Amino acid sequence: MFRAKFLISGFICAIVCTGSFLKAQNSIQVKNTLNFSRNEIVSIPVSQLASFLKVNKEADLRIKDNSNNILPIQWIDYEGDGKNDELLFQANIEAKKVNTYTIISDSKAPVPETEISTYSRLVPERVDDYAWENDKIAFRMYGPKGQKEALEGVKGSTLSSGVDIWLKRTDKPVINKWYKGYLTDPLYYHKDTRGEGYDPYHVGNSRGTGGIGIWVNEKLQVSQNFVSSKTIAEGPLRTVFELTYNPWSDFGVKETKRISLDLGSNFSKFESNFQAEKPVPNYTIGITLHKNEGEAKLNDKNGYYLHWEKIDDAFVGEGVVVDPKIVEKSIAYKSETPDQSNLLIVTKPQNKLTYYAGFAWQKSGQIQTQKDWETVLQKQSQIVANPLIIKVK
Repeated sequence: MFRAKFLISGFICAIVCTGSFLKAQNSIQVKNTLNFSRNEIVSIPVSQLASFLKVNKEADLRIKDNSNNILPIQWIDYEGDGKNDELLFQANIEAKKVNTYTIISDSKAPVPETEISTYSRLVPERVDDYAWENDKIAFRMYGPKGQKEALEGVKGSTLSSGVDIWLKRTDKPVINKWYKGYLTDPLYYHKDTRGEGYDPYHVGNSRGTGGIGIWVNEKLQVSQNFVSSKTIAEGPLRTVFELTYNPWSDFGVKETKRISLDLGSNFSKFESNFQAEKPVPNYTIGITLHKNEGEAKLNDKNGYYLHWEKIDDAFVGEGVVVDPKIVEKSIAYKSETPDQSNLLIVTKPQNKLTYYAGFAWQKSGQIQTQKDWETVLQKQSQIVANPLIIKVK
């Protein structure tokens, strides 16, 4: 009798324990500790969804908000090995609040699609730019064919590792449309004739908005154009890609730059990974000051840096946000040499440098004054310092 009771009780324990072990996660709590609302992309490592995915198909996973709406999601395979590493969704959370999102398995419920998105690609039809965008902003950088042509003196080519910005006033994608227009009219996206925006921004050999270098003896050493690119994710919630550079500077720096841009953000995230042959004194982030007619504001304490300038008939605010603990100093360096006037943020040398660079255009309706733009930068610095607290249960 005792043996029978023991066997039954062990059998029940095995069922309970197994059931407990296999119980799938069914909710995600997202907490905003700041005193303003936040609309951000939430990233969940696949490892935190392990028990859910043991009993459900990845393709059937859906996320519902507290109004029972199914949200757009995106899976990202960072390694390119056919296995997803991260799940993304967009969370809109009021100040000092906690939102709970429900994880369900429902193959019959379609994942919502929207017209707004993030996007990036290499653009061989315009030499070999790499361009990226979301619903608010767009950027591009320059590749090896452009460098070759620039060194050969081909008109319109660019030799620069600076970051170009495109001024948008539509939340719809423009990259493919503008480059298609370029094929028949090289000035297509340099004219704001369609109410979508245009590209009046000059980069040259400056840092544009967020290019980097090494500051030595009152001079910035910089790389040339990227030599290869790899698209990791196009969208819809986040675009991610990598650019690689040949060794540059007196220090033999090899660099791989991973850049990502989230839906709804005014800032691209830059992650530069370095290997150097010699000790490097610093890595310096820059914003072009163009002809020194704008206003620069440096805030080492909170790690945000502002440039406000008029381009044609409207103002543009450019900025960088970085962890203040790694900043050594910042300066608004003015030069008589074209493209050498830059706001410079000199950071402590490290193998990986992470920062955020972005902008807002007055005509987009996102900002109207310099104070508006500074408020955006202040909030971004707080967001970087206080990420959303995420718990998968």
